[in-house]
Amino acid sequence: MLPGARLHQRLRRREPVFGAWTSLGHPSITEMFGLAQVDFVGIDLEHSTISQEQSQRIIAAAQAAGTACLSRLSSHNGEQAKRLLDSGADGLIVPNVSSRQEVERIADWCAYPPAGKRSYGVARAQGYGAGFARYTSEWNARAVLLIQIESVAGVEAVDELLDHEAVTGAMVGPYDLSGSLGIPGALSHPRVTQTARRVVEACRRHKKACGTLVVEPTEASVAEAFKAGYTFVVLASDIFILWKWSERMQALTERLRRPSVARPRLRVA
Repeated sequence: MLPGARLHQRLRRREPVFGAWTSLGHPSITEMFGLAQVDFVGIDLEHSTISQEQSQRIIAAAQAAGTACLSRLSSHNGEQAKRLLDSGADGLIVPNVSSRQEVERIADWCAYPPAGKRSYGVARAQGYGAGFARYTSEWNARAVLLIQIESVAGVEAVDELLDHEAVTGAMVGPYDLSGSLGIPGALSHPRVTQTARRVVEACRRHKKACGTLVVEPTEASVAEAFKAGYTFVVLASDIFILWKWSERMQALTERLRRPSVARPRLRVA
């Protein structure tokens, strides 16, 4: 089974799914994520400088490792969606969705007629022509579409958003959600967690996958996310990994610079 089809199946069944997130444009990072045997790698085009060409290389690296690849759009951009799907992405993550009209438009970008309005082309996704018939006949049944609910307006409309058949699941955007509530960055604030819980409960009612990002993934923090009702988690990102590493190294170097700290002596041969 193709990685994307397997991911679609597990999300639809609300089985536990693990993802990784890349905001840096080098496919070697994705290859390393593949070694961790995550279920998918998400490419962040919204908050990064990753280009269309870099995206295709990242998609290829993920799929070569047997890992599905989902691209997060930079905005509600149908042309970008088309190019990423034709590059072979197994689906899309769409930021800040807050109305039924937006869902219907996004669904049209993803699905071939008659279910949608995606145009037929020949590119990497279609095996450069050799796999055109199989891809176009199977795509609609395995496409992954995750909508991000990142605002109070999105939470208020959550039932309408999830009711669309094309939507595989929703992902809570904790940073933007906290900003929409007027407390940016306060991810553990009760207002943020209570608002996110409304999305979790709506996904349960509609039998859709529900995900979130865990900034510092540990066995305890990931278990807590699943206990809260999420069915998939993004295990940090390359940016967060380097951010946390740099914080630890800053603390380490500051300690070692203090005169009272004994430094290891180097022996000269």
